[in-house]
Amino acid sequence: MNNISVIGSGTMGNGIAHVFAQHGYQVALIDISEEALKKALATISKNLDRQVAKEKITEADKTATLANITTFTEVAQGVKYADLVIEAATENFEIKKQIFQTMDAHSPAKAILATNTSSISITKIAAETKRPAQVIGMHFMNPVPVMKLVEVIRGYATSDETTQAVMEASAKLQKSPVEVNDYPGFVANRILMPMINEAIYTLFEGVAGVEEIDTVMKLGMAHPMGPLQLADFIGLDVCLSIMKVLHEGFGNPKYAPCPLLVNMVTAGYKGVKTGEGFYHYTPGSKDLVVSGMFK
Repeated sequence: MNNISVIGSGTMGNGIAHVFAQHGYQVALIDISEEALKKALATISKNLDRQVAKEKITEADKTATLANITTFTEVAQGVKYADLVIEAATENFEIKKQIFQTMDAHSPAKAILATNTSSISITKIAAETKRPAQVIGMHFMNPVPVMKLVEVIRGYATSDETTQAVMEASAKLQKSPVEVNDYPGFVANRILMPMINEAIYTLFEGVAGVEEIDTVMKLGMAHPMGPLQLADFIGLDVCLSIMKVLHEGFGNPKYAPCPLLVNMVTAGYKGVKTGEGFYHYTPGSKDLVVSGMFK
């Protein structure tokens, strides 16, 4: 496995491209927007600079990593020689369905088709292709260059060979792959998102304020980041999408998204990406300031 194609150059996509390129793979980074691809390469370069500054890699390593990445605006061209294609687009089934149909039509017959989805059924995605045995979930954690976990999710038809190949590829990235089965939210988000949702309910019901809730979880449970700050970091729209997948997938009211979360996303308050969520974010500032609506 030498040629990797990554579809989607956003936060997750550029992180995935970064780690594969850094470990010597030839990476095709694909996005419909040329501007998005330029931004992705700038982000990768900046993150490599951080690694150089920390003496984790050399300038020569940085140059080699960037040289391993080629950008494309057409999926058909970008997946032409792929051994492994990883979709890292928006957490929306209809979008992923279209991408996987295109991936399936234009990738080599031997290629493995993976998705970085954090909650959507691998089995459902695989059913949109003619190679379900070669479809798998490869859920990286954010930020990809730093976080060690890769949740490897087997769909109903995923073969042992496909699973083994992806487990080995993940290990070559110096990640820790963990194999899990295909149920809503898998393991990471089935546990994490209800906790975040409960923290939002705790705020919604007036039990405590934003800082108080996050402080309890940081100091009492040794979490590096409180659940409300983490929700902002993930994106409140992403949190809502995952809660909806859990709610619909299990049909259990305990997974119903908090009305406050629904209202915030509807109003456009999505966390760090929009500058406002449970906290207010000022570009260039690392100060954590509670959003005015919760003071």
